[in-house]
Amino acid sequence: MTPGLPPAGGGKTAVLLVNLGSPEAPTRQALRAYLREFLSDRRVVGLPRLLWWPLLHLIILNVRPRRSAEKYAKVWLEEGAPLVVHTERQAKLLRGYLGQAGLGHVSVAWAMRYGAPAVAGVLDRLKAEGCERILVLPLYPQYSASTTASALDAVRAWQRRNPGAAQIEAIEGFHDDAGYIAALAAAIQARWMANGRPDKLVMSFHGLPRASIAQGDPYHDQCLVSGRLLADALGLAEKDYAITFQSRFGPAEWLQPYTQETLESLARSGVARVDVVCPGFVADCLETLEEIAIEGKAAFLAAGGREFRYIPCLNERHEWIDALAGLARRPLAG
Repeated sequence: MTPGLPPAGGGKTAVLLVNLGSPEAPTRQALRAYLREFLSDRRVVGLPRLLWWPLLHLIILNVRPRRSAEKYAKVWLEEGAPLVVHTERQAKLLRGYLGQAGLGHVSVAWAMRYGAPAVAGVLDRLKAEGCERILVLPLYPQYSASTTASALDAVRAWQRRNPGAAQIEAIEGFHDDAGYIAALAAAIQARWMANGRPDKLVMSFHGLPRASIAQGDPYHDQCLVSGRLLADALGLAEKDYAITFQSRFGPAEWLQPYTQETLESLARSGVARVDVVCPGFVADCLETLEEIAIEGKAAFLAAGGREFRYIPCLNERHEWIDALAGLARRPLAG
């Protein structure tokens, strides 16, 4: 990709936000289509096709869609999937913030790596609109091959089919960006001002197979850096917070400590009040609203905890959209 986005000239300029994706509806049929696309990505599941394909098509796609549909139904919004709704809102707000910063000529679009709107389709539209310069901003603070790299795979595939169509630069992560950390801290502090501080703050990041570290993926280290920076911004000592990993899938060992086991252990050890925040997600989704706010809460209370509060993702908070605009402004300025 082009190693520097030139200032706007004759052609139009655009920012493309990319998030993971969601099914079109909380139904078994929609989940089957979504999971087929998601779990067919070699970046997501690196097993040999000869081994993975029968397992995926004969077992997983016949069992998991129903269970996943039930989970999505618990958090589905009137406007659609939470991740899609928040990503679209973020894109609209970002356009306004860039306009206020003197970048009113910059278009803002959004796409999903899996599901709709697809990356290729949105890039086709931007090309048809005359956009010759595109800044791709995957909405994953911490870089990993299974998220950021996969999103950029889709962009590169489009570039190969459309050689010379646009100059493209990508922001490959922002785990230590001052604006991002400050936005997280502001969101947490606002909740604490209203409800008081907990006994422990749990920072839950999405997990990855443990083998990813040996393969050189920087995700784990970047999560730890984000967590430490956030703790520093909040003035927390090491005893006041824990960094954990959620969303395990399959029998392999994943990044530890696991979120649910940590919550249960904290409750059993006498910790009465916990707050949980998910710094790796900038928009609420199934993994935050169902896995943490519902399942995590139930596990903590069942293990003897007294009070569990989930702190929502950044979503449309002013501090986050301002930070997002800051991330975009630097390369857009040339």
